[in-house]
Amino acid sequence: MPATRANPRGLRPLALVLAAALMATACGRSQEQDRTADLAASEGVSFSSADGVKLEGRLFGDGPVGVVLAHMLPADQTSWWDFARKLSEDGYMALAFDFRGFCPGGDAGCSEGEKDIGAMWQDVVGAIGFLRSEGAIQVMLVGASMGGTASLVAAAQDGVEVSVVVTLSAPVGIDGLAADANLLTRITAAKLFIAGTGDRFGAAEAAQRLYAQSPLPKRVEIVTSDDHGTDLLTGNQSGRVQTLILGYLDEHSEP
Repeated sequence: MPATRANPRGLRPLALVLAAALMATACGRSQEQDRTADLAASEGVSFSSADGVKLEGRLFGDGPVGVVLAHMLPADQTSWWDFARKLSEDGYMALAFDFRGFCPGGDAGCSEGEKDIGAMWQDVVGAIGFLRSEGAIQVMLVGASMGGTASLVAAAQDGVEVSVVVTLSAPVGIDGLAADANLLTRITAAKLFIAGTGDRFGAAEAAQRLYAQSPLPKRVEIVTSDDHGTDLLTGNQSGRVQTLILGYLDEHSEP
């Protein structure tokens, strides 16, 4: 008689476990390779916020147009690295940094100070000054969630010159950081507000409100996604979101 297996189904769980392990290993290698590429394409830098707090970040590329990348809560500068590398490949000088009080450590940097969301717009102002000291003659801001609101507040300050502000899932206000109608009217830069329809923090409604209260030039894009902040760069609408941002930056790039 031909040999038979007592329980042929019993092999399936093992096969699935092995397949999952292989996928996890491949994913881990891919993430490690991406991080290695990000580090190779950048250098660690430090600078001071507008009120004197020492901040750390990584600078990608060079050129006359600089882009400040402001992270969301509870992320850090690493959430921007892959996109920062793409910006540098497109000829931009991109700065990803840790807000005050954020200290992931190692290559991811360690900014000083206490976490104070209401004061983080001053970190963005410091980042703008740093890019100008590195040779940028035009500066653009791209911020995720909290970083988006901080970018709007920074852009509204007297003496701050930026040509573009792009926000991903920015709230109108968060813990002392607010972009109200009065502040928005002072932002002369071109503005692009992006958010997902299913964002559980109500980012789509906030984007529409920020758009409605802002002066021209401006644009709002609500994408079909549940993702929030920098997760929009890697989720189901990642291609469209990245194309929107890159296209808007290119459209308003002067040099």
